[in-house]
Amino acid sequence: MSIAWRDAMSRALYGPDGFFVAGTGPADHFRTSVHASPAFTSALLRLLTDVDSTLGHPDRLDVVDVGAGRGELLRGLLRSIEGSPGLAERVRLTAVELAPRPEHLPDRIEWVPEIPAGINGLLIATEWLDNVPLDVAVHTADGWRYVLVDPEIGAETLGEPVSPADLDWLSTWWPHPAIPRSAETPSSDYLRAEIGRSRDEAWANAVRRIERGLAVAVDYGHLRESRPVNGTLTGYRAGRQVPPVPDGSSDVTAHVAMDSVASAGAAVARCAYSLVLQREALRALGADGGRPPLSMAGTDPAGYVRALAAASQVAELTDPAGLGGHWWLRQPVGIPLDPAVAR
Repeated sequence: MSIAWRDAMSRALYGPDGFFVAGTGPADHFRTSVHASPAFTSALLRLLTDVDSTLGHPDRLDVVDVGAGRGELLRGLLRSIEGSPGLAERVRLTAVELAPRPEHLPDRIEWVPEIPAGINGLLIATEWLDNVPLDVAVHTADGWRYVLVDPEIGAETLGEPVSPADLDWLSTWWPHPAIPRSAETPSSDYLRAEIGRSRDEAWANAVRRIERGLAVAVDYGHLRESRPVNGTLTGYRAGRQVPPVPDGSSDVTAHVAMDSVASAGAAVARCAYSLVLQREALRALGADGGRPPLSMAGTDPAGYVRALAAASQVAELTDPAGLGGHWWLRQPVGIPLDPAVAR
């Protein structure tokens, strides 16, 4: 039986046997910035120290990782923080994830299924929003209609006209319909849209949980003036891109309408946001990927090899054709945005 894509994604990703709940975790299926290099964690540590300073070095400094996988990011941050005098004893680390708490996770990392309220510090959402379930629509001869999907095989059919709320979102954020040839089945003849209203609501709720601090979303995305004509819905399994069949055996993801999400968060925070590409954000935080001078190979061969390896890792994080193409959305709440990275 065919159902709405939003319902199919919810079951496939977050049901009892869902992709993100059962199994070994997303790291076995796709590579994120967290997995690519410790340079990413180092950049976030610098961002955390900036937030800490802006907050006046509070007695409790929260770090909340939304969509924490199996805790990889917070494990890395904990190792770095433990070497930072004056910071380690004040930081409270919280992983937000529906999967069971991993074995051998350090006791200092709290594991919860929902974003806690009253955050005072930094909220991080790395490749979380692209997995927030959403509805899919196509623009037919009689307007926007939902796309339905068979969860077992991924076959699609046309559903009812979209709701007034979704129509309003599409008119505002995905406004350029193509002219279809027919109105019988979804096909490449249609403009296809992924309705980001659910992502807007999820991000607004995350921002709402912050008392004072900074929310950061890092994700693949697009802007209003360059929406993908046929959408971006796809799947990943064991490191390979696969068709998006929502049966729970693979990741199902779609790029994020970053400007729409940003607008929703700013409406809650009542503060300006920053939206830049990852390569710009990381360079502003000191990860430039520059190669060490060749002369170093003669004076310090081992150091040269280490520096070269580190530069290679940063190059992967800043590659515009890969992870460097991620967007960084920075939403302050009750604090000013660092002018060095505000755009």
